[in-house]
Amino acid sequence: MKTSKKIIAKANRHRRIRAKISGSSERPRLVVFRSLKHNFAQLVDDATKVTLASASDLKIKKGTKSEKAKLVGEELAKKAKEKKIEACVFDRNGYKYHGRVKALADGAREGGLKF
Repeated sequence: MKTSKKIIAKANRHRRIRAKISGSSERPRLVVFRSLKHNFAQLVDDATKVTLASASDLKIKKGTKSEKAKLVGEELAKKAKEKKIEACVFDRNGYKYHGRVKALADGAREGGLKF
């Protein structure tokens, strides 16, 4: 089965990003995933391979995808504050930094996370 050039390019971008960044317990990695319908984000400690907090827009009913992404970022920041996490490393997961990915990052910043 052939793999499209678009999928290969995203995988290469992701590999380059992950070679440079890693999360720790003091500064976990904020990973973004966007499907065609929804947005997901999680804080990962790469040293112990544990997800510290996660958020998604599965329960949010109103708004555009970008508005929902911003709410996901704010929700994740709120959960991080409860676990006393103030700073993180942003992993855009191979996606371009615009649209939903940027909205999620802005929401997390507004919620109090520092990148």
